[in-house]
Amino acid sequence: MKKVKLGEVCEIVTGSTPKSTNPDYWNGEYKWITPAEISDDDFIIVDTQRKISKLGIEKTGLKSFPIGTVLLSSRAPIGKVAIAGCEMYCNQGFKNFICSNEINNEYLYYFFKSRKNFLNNIGRGATFKEISKSIISNIEIILPSYDVQCTQTQNLKKIDNLIYLRKKVIKEYQLLVKSRFNEMFGDIFDNPQSKLEDHIELNPNKKELLNFNGNVSFLPMSNVSENGKIDLSINRNIDDVRKGFTFFKDNDVIVAKITPCFENGKGAPVFGLLNGVGFGSTEFHVLRPKNTVNTVWLYHVTMLSKFRLEGERKMTGSGGQRRITKDFIYNFKLNIPPLALQNEFADFVAQVDKSQFACQMAIKLWRNSLKSSIIYVSIYSK
Repeated sequence: MKKVKLGEVCEIVTGSTPKSTNPDYWNGEYKWITPAEISDDDFIIVDTQRKISKLGIEKTGLKSFPIGTVLLSSRAPIGKVAIAGCEMYCNQGFKNFICSNEINNEYLYYFFKSRKNFLNNIGRGATFKEISKSIISNIEIILPSYDVQCTQTQNLKKIDNLIYLRKKVIKEYQLLVKSRFNEMFGDIFDNPQSKLEDHIELNPNKKELLNFNGNVSFLPMSNVSENGKIDLSINRNIDDVRKGFTFFKDNDVIVAKITPCFENGKGAPVFGLLNGVGFGSTEFHVLRPKNTVNTVWLYHVTMLSKFRLEGERKMTGSGGQRRITKDFIYNFKLNIPPLALQNEFADFVAQVDKSQFACQMAIKLWRNSLKSSIIYVSIYSK
């Protein structure tokens, strides 16, 4: 075995985004991928949702990466990983690894897959974390011989397949919830009679906490998933977060407002906060339901494709600082079903969540097995 830096055994490349306002750059024949297209279950990627033209490539200065390249999302979120099953291009949200003959690409894939927390910890940035090329190049990995790497990879695939099958069940539960929403509410955008501003309080004022003392839950962007789950492992004293962070309470809905977090679906209904109070990233909008809407129902509205696509079109700002506005949320039109029906839907979601939780516990067990099966270690060298 030997210890090497990733930059010594891989060529590390990234990409960029052609101007979305120029139609001549899009709908071509060249595959172009974003982190939003990669799920935790992906291994080999053979197609992309969007294609770019030769002109878009030339004007943007994009360079392709070959089949077998290991794709790693390096910002919003950090840690999505897959292997390119064909030649393709990507946006600026990746650091990609073209492996030399010293390191097996599938071995590197599992290295990244088992080190997601480590990768997030070495990210830098205030608005959202990103891993720079210099940081990622200096990650050290202990490499066994190439043959041993291949043998270990085959063993890891067996564990990974168990995780995949259980995740497939979870996806079926998620599709069941979407189907139930459509069955119960139909097209809530057909001849809409309401605006969200009539049914929510947006970004509530912190004044109600003037007399509050004690600890609260804290949610950085990285602790909010793209499927409505939150990680409440961080607590802070309110005096440390009262200024400079976003305030929310139990039963609120949080929605990421900055690109690409919004497009990726980051957001969640908020329950189980310490003392019922939370603070978090300034890049959240907080939707507090009035007495006409249920929290769970409202969250699922924010995950509908119409809400996400319309919000993306109406973002303001430029580059990596584009955001959805308060006006977009307030003026979003829809029909509001009876509250009793919304509550019935929320009860259904709660039952499905219990079944998903059992699957997630099994996945956690297998993930620990996966991680402990990898014998190398990683160190960040400054």
